Amino acid sequence: MRSKIVAGNWKMNKNLVETEALLTELSAKLPDTDAEVMVAPAFVNLASSVRHLESSTIEVIAQNMHFAESGAYTGEISGDMLLNIGVDTVIIGHSERRAYFGETDEILAKKVNTALAKNMRVLFCFGEELEDRKSGNHFNIVESQLKNGLFSLEQNAWRHIVLAYEPVWAIGTGETASPEQAQEMHAFIRKTITDAYTTSIANNVSILYGGSVKPGNANEIFSKPDVDGGLIGGASLVADDFAAIIKAI
Repeated sequence: MRSKIVAGNWKMNKNLVETEALLTELSAKLPDTDAEVMVAPAFVNLASSVRHLESSTIEVIAQNMHFAESGAYTGEISGDMLLNIGVDTVIIGHSERRAYFGETDEILAKKVNTALAKNMRVLFCFGEELEDRKSGNHFNIVESQLKNGLFSLEQNAWRHIVLAYEPVWAIGTGETASPEQAQEMHAFIRKTITDAYTTSIANNVSILYGGSVKPGNANEIFSKPDVDGGLIGGASLVADDFAAIIKAI
């Protein structure tokens, strides 16, 4: 049975004091749930967050990592650096990394391979732009991103993959794909994986929705059969809102 997951991507927000305060508040308000709950603070706050949540079920994950083991990559973070501070799950391919930092499918595939070689868990993001949706090309874009980023993997590697579908036009815009649109794409993703691998792999991979999930729409989105949770942006920075979304799963 695939996992239910709610992950908060804090992006470039919250200094150390603010991060620890939010973690304390979130821990106090965390609802009883069978879902996995994750938070991705900024790199400089990861180690302190791991220590802060030692007695909590909330997992600390990273927003990104480099594909190299080490070397002359100023400002970058390696998988070993993350593992050394107790972080073994990483977000790869977020739409903002693709758009603002030029991360191509080829680069992301290298990052995925490096993370898996380290026995890390990968939360792999993908999704279409507004023009792709308007032109009816959204299924092709999603299929291409999946194939280029993940379809060279061996079957057993999929045990370490979580997918996050991000309709890019619904991130930070206040727009949200309707629950029906989310379900349609998640079902398409599962069929695409079935065609490339097996029904078993497709049915056991968790697929999260990552487009402006809020307390007011979480119940309806999460009720869809192929939606296994959410990758939450802005709402994860407010303890009450994030707790309400977790409760909805």
